[in-house]
Amino acid sequence: MLFSLHSHSGQFCKHAESTLEEVVQQAIAYKFDIYGLTEHVPRYRMQDLYPEEEGLTLEHLIETFDKFIREAYRLKQLYADRITLLVGLETEYITDGDLVGLQKLLERYETSIQYIVGSVHHVKTIPIDLNRSTFQRSVQECASGDGDRTELFLHEYFDAQFTVIQRFRPEVIGHFDLCRLYAPDLEFSAFPEVWKKIERNVQFAIDYGALFELNAAAFRKGWEHAYPGIDIVQYIKERGGRFTLSDDSHGAHMVGQNYRRLKEYLTKAAINELWYLKTHNEKSTGRSLVPILCKDTVLT
Repeated sequence: MLFSLHSHSGQFCKHAESTLEEVVQQAIAYKFDIYGLTEHVPRYRMQDLYPEEEGLTLEHLIETFDKFIREAYRLKQLYADRITLLVGLETEYITDGDLVGLQKLLERYETSIQYIVGSVHHVKTIPIDLNRSTFQRSVQECASGDGDRTELFLHEYFDAQFTVIQRFRPEVIGHFDLCRLYAPDLEFSAFPEVWKKIERNVQFAIDYGALFELNAAAFRKGWEHAYPGIDIVQYIKERGGRFTLSDDSHGAHMVGQNYRRLKEYLTKAAINELWYLKTHNEKSTGRSLVPILCKDTVLT
């Protein structure tokens, strides 16, 4: 069994590469059994567009997502005898307007969106994964009185994450600790009040049955381990949480990338159970996927 529950394509995401079909074809070539298609949801303010999206309109983003859903289901049917494709989305939370927009999107695609990858990519409305400069600017924006900027930044991040998981109950928690992308050695234990919020978020997600992704994209970002770091992984394990896998690919050339290193990380973390998502039955529509235990995952 080989699977990933989080991916992107250049056809529907300007900072990725390849068409969605090329991504799917690569997953088939690598003998993936299950592959999740989870493009980003639209954003709702012009100032939230990324540099590579210059010249686009908010309407274009919405139209692009509509096209993604249609193409994902075309491919799902076309390649049904070769791979199981799951159609989902990855969240954004920049302002409360994104939460309103996501709710409307889910209502609009009630029977089409099979699951959610719940992720946060912004703090103080500033992207934290675009580059080191914007990451640092986001941290600086968290200055308040004599408070430690890093600690305040982490509070903002984990509060935003909690809002997303509490409101939408995503089936998959995306790159849990993206907040330390440019500080991978940051110890959350140095901030006791932050750690309490981590415990809160983890426990809430466990209680409603979420899966925590072990995300291989951290390796290509220069990390020596996957998202989340070993401290978070160990806490999730202690609380009885469940893990899944993702390559978080941004193009066909990234499909399955660093899965060999991910396998090594699984061994280091002593994780011997993995979970994937599956429908109740062939006629199920909408967010009807359920976690299924997988003990025979093959990572090469």
